[in-house]
Amino acid sequence: MPTEQSLALSELFFSLQGESTYAGLPCVFIRLAGCNLRCRYCDARYTYEEIGGNKSLSEIIAFVDLYPEAIVEITGGEPMLQENVIPLMQRLVDQKRTVLLETNGSIDLSSVPDGVTIIIDVKCPDSGMAHANRLENLTTLNKSAEIKFVLCSRKDYDWAVACAKAHNLIDCRNGRALRPVLFSPVSGYLPPAELAAWILQDKLAVRLQLQLHKILWPESDRGV
Repeated sequence: MPTEQSLALSELFFSLQGESTYAGLPCVFIRLAGCNLRCRYCDARYTYEEIGGNKSLSEIIAFVDLYPEAIVEITGGEPMLQENVIPLMQRLVDQKRTVLLETNGSIDLSSVPDGVTIIIDVKCPDSGMAHANRLENLTTLNKSAEIKFVLCSRKDYDWAVACAKAHNLIDCRNGRALRPVLFSPVSGYLPPAELAAWILQDKLAVRLQLQLHKILWPESDRGV
């Protein structure tokens, strides 16, 4: 008999969603191992520094089924590096689950099943990984997709605003976001109040995002 499809996992846990427009909701997290980028501020280095344990799709689904009312997020690392993430997402969508895919956007997203909410973490210059952005993804997203810019500096902020306007995420005439656009300050690099002041000064209708899980559980690096 053929071996069932599996994925290399870093973590599988139940917590509150800490980011995106779904922040605060109970969420099952499927954190896959491996990443093709090395952002300077990465808070999940263990996803590529440690070898992930393999679990079959059925084992993963069985864990998700323990929390039938929760949303489900597939994250990493970079989940799109593993081809079996596609059938996993399809099975979850077929079960009528609310599925979020958090991705660095460096890989073609055209194979992501309909019904999955894609959250792209666009890499700004101070991440050291802006060269890896596959910005073509921004032109082919469905209406539910969300775009996140993680910011270290004023340079990152100006770059993010220009990028969002260039790709029709923000209306240049009035600063109105045409889809969910999230600006998230990196802890220790950019004070949240400073970012808030810039957003207000420029009258941008973007969402200032703080990582809720780091506020609730500041001593925990995993499982939150």
